[in-house]
Amino acid sequence: MIITAPLLADLRIGFHAEFQAGIAATPVLRERIATTIRSTTGENRYGWMKALPGMREWIGPRTVDNLSEAAYAIVNRAFEKTVGVRRTDIEDDNLGQYAAAFRLLGEAAAALPETLVWDLLKAGFTTDCWDGQYFFDTDHPVLLADGTAGTFANTDGGAGTAWFLAVTRRAIRPVIYQERKAVAFTVKDRPDDDNVFWENQVVYGADMRCNVGYGLPQLCWGSKQTLDATRYATARAAIMGFRADGGRPLGLMPDLLIVPPALEGAARKLLNSEYASGGESNEWKGTADLLVVPWLA
Repeated sequence: MIITAPLLADLRIGFHAEFQAGIAATPVLRERIATTIRSTTGENRYGWMKALPGMREWIGPRTVDNLSEAAYAIVNRAFEKTVGVRRTDIEDDNLGQYAAAFRLLGEAAAALPETLVWDLLKAGFTTDCWDGQYFFDTDHPVLLADGTAGTFANTDGGAGTAWFLAVTRRAIRPVIYQERKAVAFTVKDRPDDDNVFWENQVVYGADMRCNVGYGLPQLCWGSKQTLDATRYATARAAIMGFRADGGRPLGLMPDLLIVPPALEGAARKLLNSEYASGGESNEWKGTADLLVVPWLA
């Protein structure tokens, strides 16, 4: 087969189509737990209200709430994956083997944000968030109604398989997915490209820039205790009882139970069964959506 510009263009289109098919075939679960923030610089610094905002009665002059700048930045990271196709394979029309490779490349590109988000959630028991505490911790700082310093917990510890109860319908979610550059598909197939001239191969690559970080710890409960009605009730009550600085209730309603595949059965019984283990009516049926996440396995 004679290698021509139209032939290379056709290959580019075909391989890109396989790449896109791989992206389309990959499940996107992170959007339930992560807010996507578009980034335009190398890093983003996040100023936070110390609690979710609330309205006050307007009596006299306005009162200004200054955003407190936490010492917390999410630095964008660069990721890439490159595939080389031997020029002799193009000449010999031996290209069938590459279709799967480009589909897998698309799957890998689509899975990267999922991996980053869910790995960060898993690491929340040992990784600091913006207030200097582990994201899942027992002593997050908060100001009490009398102005003294207090703490709140968004975990009850444990040593088993982790599960999470989250608030996902507010303006910010428990995790931030920061996107600087969406995945791009690039080709170097010109005869005078160094890879073609020196190494006799056409190069196709995918690259992107992004990173992840934590949102507000009040929006998620993490537990390594046994997933049962008692622990689920503890998590729900804790989230609904969270207060802002000054003692104002935040009015949070947990709506998503997140589990790895190993806890799917226990989670379905908890949220879907008509009856609890003792034969009584299951009071927790339908109280949250269930999300089973393979990246948490």
